[in-house]
Amino acid sequence: MPQPKKRVDALHLDEQLCFTLYSTVHLLNRTYRPLLEELGLTYPQYLAMMVLWEEDDVTVKAMGERLLLDSGTLTPLLKRLEAAGLVKRERDMLDERQVRIRLTTPGRALRSKAECVPVSILEASGLAVEELRDLKARVLAVREALSARLEEEPPPPTASRRRKTG
Repeated sequence: MPQPKKRVDALHLDEQLCFTLYSTVHLLNRTYRPLLEELGLTYPQYLAMMVLWEEDDVTVKAMGERLLLDSGTLTPLLKRLEAAGLVKRERDMLDERQVRIRLTTPGRALRSKAECVPVSILEASGLAVEELRDLKARVLAVREALSARLEEEPPPPTASRRRKTG
């Protein structure tokens, strides 16, 4: 006799994409931590350095847009990278409202030491390069869909916000 199909509980933790992503990111960060400690970087600093290794001499605004971070989050991170001697922050000569970020010689040199990080993460994942690329493309599609949805229709106010304003 066939077994009846088990009803999926939409509020079961294991059914939540957000929890799957959250817990995976948590483990990824734990995997990155010792690799980045050898470079003297935190994960957000590593992301900022990757932006600069791709394109040196960018504005704080451009970096923030690339990393999806606001300047209030990015500025202290960049100040720490500057204190470590990896970057230089300077006002833009043409527009003093803009701050430009440039790699220093040690910041450029750190790139070669960081080349082992993606290889180590790939090995730790247990997946093939093509599997990770496919996964990344799928997660990126979800991110883009969510972003587009939020741009066209902001989320409704929460119950607590409705009470305060209503």
